[in-house]
Amino acid sequence: MQKNGLDNRSREKKVGLWIGGISTFLLISFFLVPFYLPEGSVPKLSGRANAFDYHSEDGWGNLQTSGNGNVGHNQSEYGEFVWSDLDPYAAFIYGFGDLNCHTKAERSWEINGNQMPVCVRDVGIFLGIAIGGFLFSRKGFNRWTIRDTFLSLLPDKSLESVYKRDKRMFAMLVIAGIAAIPMAIDGFTQMLTSYESTATMRMITGTPFGVLVGVFMAASFSARPALFGLNPSSVILPSGSRFSMKSEEE
Repeated sequence: MQKNGLDNRSREKKVGLWIGGISTFLLISFFLVPFYLPEGSVPKLSGRANAFDYHSEDGWGNLQTSGNGNVGHNQSEYGEFVWSDLDPYAAFIYGFGDLNCHTKAERSWEINGNQMPVCVRDVGIFLGIAIGGFLFSRKGFNRWTIRDTFLSLLPDKSLESVYKRDKRMFAMLVIAGIAAIPMAIDGFTQMLTSYESTATMRMITGTPFGVLVGVFMAASFSARPALFGLNPSSVILPSGSRFSMKSEEE
């Protein structure tokens, strides 16, 4: 029997490996694609997050000028870029980066004279997601709720006082804060002041946040009450705690 009361944890292993594997594929691709593309074929870019800017010749990224305000740069100074003209694999990776990242040149690395599809912070985030997924595949347990499944990554011994005092949500929020607040401070300081973070700082702050995201995603897909026969009291929790239905408590 596993420490959560189930006979096996095959679902947790699969979920963690899928999350870690997909993130690792993307992470490797961020380096591989600019490496094999012809040297200098991807110029300095500067787009917007959550938008396709370089999908076509008339995309926002290629039409931007120095008069666009604080967002972007004058793309004509660096050359046009259309990721949809690339081979399917490269187009997918650069399209993924275009949609999910601002792709600012001053916050991104270059490989083979080509700007990477995502910024350095996103490299750290995807590295963290991979770590979080693989870590959960080895240490995570389905414990009915997302919150308790998330906390299962920690040794039960260290969670005894948390469960005795029913501070599970507080503990989860503290962990989330430790992982996310440094990145938030670094990012918002850049946005609101003249401070410009370094590549090292972006990696350092992005990776813990990625681990948080990876573990939370794995916990969300792994928390399955149905595997306990919808019987909450069958879930083994730290300090001998037990779930109970509201009607039972009454």
